[in-house]
Amino acid sequence: MEKQDIKFNKNEDSMKLLISRMEQKLSKLALGGGQSRIDKHHAKGKLTARERIELLLDKDSPRQEIGAFVAEDMYQEYGGCPSGGVVIKIGYVAGKQCIIVANDATVKAGAWFPITAKKNLRAQEIAMENRLPIIYLVDSAGVFLPMQDEIFPDKEHFGRIFRNNARMSSMGIVQIAAVMGSCVAGGAYLPIMSDESLIVDKTGSIFLAGSYLVKAAIGESIDNETLGGATTHTSISGVCDYKSKDDEDCLKTIRGLMDKIGGFEKAGFDRKEPKMPALNQEEIYGLFPKDRTKSYEVRDIISRIVDDSEFEEYKADYGKTIVTGYARIDGWAIGIVANQRKIVKSKKEGVQFGGVIYSDSADKAARFIMNCNQKKIPLVFLKDVTGFMVGSKSEHGGIIKDGAKLVSAMANSVVPKFTIVMGNSYGAGDYAMCGKAYDPRLIVGWPTAEIAVMGGTQAAKVLVQIEVASLKKKGETITPAKEKEMFDKIKNKYDSQINPYYAAARLWIDAIIDPLDTRKVISMGIEAANHAPITERYNVGAIQT
Repeated sequence: MEKQDIKFNKNEDSMKLLISRMEQKLSKLALGGGQSRIDKHHAKGKLTARERIELLLDKDSPRQEIGAFVAEDMYQEYGGCPSGGVVIKIGYVAGKQCIIVANDATVKAGAWFPITAKKNLRAQEIAMENRLPIIYLVDSAGVFLPMQDEIFPDKEHFGRIFRNNARMSSMGIVQIAAVMGSCVAGGAYLPIMSDESLIVDKTGSIFLAGSYLVKAAIGESIDNETLGGATTHTSISGVCDYKSKDDEDCLKTIRGLMDKIGGFEKAGFDRKEPKMPALNQEEIYGLFPKDRTKSYEVRDIISRIVDDSEFEEYKADYGKTIVTGYARIDGWAIGIVANQRKIVKSKKEGVQFGGVIYSDSADKAARFIMNCNQKKIPLVFLKDVTGFMVGSKSEHGGIIKDGAKLVSAMANSVVPKFTIVMGNSYGAGDYAMCGKAYDPRLIVGWPTAEIAVMGGTQAAKVLVQIEVASLKKKGETITPAKEKEMFDKIKNKYDSQINPYYAAARLWIDAIIDPLDTRKVISMGIEAANHAPITERYNVGAIQT
């Protein structure tokens, strides 16, 4: 027991340290382009992007930021781009759940980098999938010109945003845009393609070309305010619907507009009275191992996440490296698919390694996913997977066929999916457990998450073997010291790429969260998904048998 307590305490200390580092990073990101730029922003009578969002959201209501760590350690040659120069949050305005997109003009004047476009498109994707109202708080200088070739012309670049504006209008998704600073060139279409638009007097401006470009292009001399300020666009052009005296007035108007929005047809996911877990949630910190190679009982994690710690397990004695079953989170009915990291024994497979998907566990998970679709129950994937089992026994037993059945069942799911990357997410296991490529409504990682084709050690061993064999063919002699140097170099590169911040910077995951926020993320996600009725039928015939 003493040994167990020591291990628990070490795990707890490690997790709390990772969370503390995450919170420090978030505090720094909250400053955007830095305090001096915030001060200049305030001197113009403007609020920052985060201040605008906080003032807009209902006080003390839940909220979830999307992509806070986007662009982490990227674009260093240009001085960086904290959070991609845009802040996105899911929250509540006048009691209505919505998603807010706010340009951060303290970061390169709100200019769009390639990752900025990707992040904005992710916000629109969330709005479209869940039929959530979307509010744009515009304050941007437009495309970051030194990187225009990586943001302007392609399918998933800047222009896709306006295509989505049009698609959302046709879908009946409410779009409100407030021009609270610059809104130039192609970006000028965004507020006008929204349902209603607001503009702040003296600080907001909209034009296809600013005064300098107008002078250069046609020789006309005109100031920006006369060209495209609030008075021009509310009394002359009719481009905007509301003129606001300042940021606070603008945000108050938006709250009033959101307050009048009518009800919506719901998907009909089941919800009862929410209950907290009966077991202490904070014990997750000590139960989840510091050493990612160590085993643990995933049911211990589940029982500290779900309502009243109640979990109805499906096929408990079959396919033991994946745990499946029904539970509730914040009252919402859910189906859980979780990787089991304990070494277990199976009558069919014998000893099974934890975190590995075997044929029987793939078969069980596929059948469970089908059941959840039949019952209209959202799916939650608790991911800590090292991949599918390899070797002659597995290959001869048809692991590829069984794995394909699981991937097909998951990919064809019509109920919403939510993915929590708790630990490892390697190889094809990442796909089978609903990785980003398989359209989870939200995908988040704990600070312990690792996402890659394989772990750094395994990758280094494989690549060193290949490199050594190649060098030997050329007649070169490889000393143990040289081989170790090669191994360390490869492993260090992989290790730097599998940490959760690398994934979050590229928006492979939507957020890195404290494990204690897992319930909130899932509950808000299902509430959002409940805005979108399911119109497709689950195609069982598409699943290989």
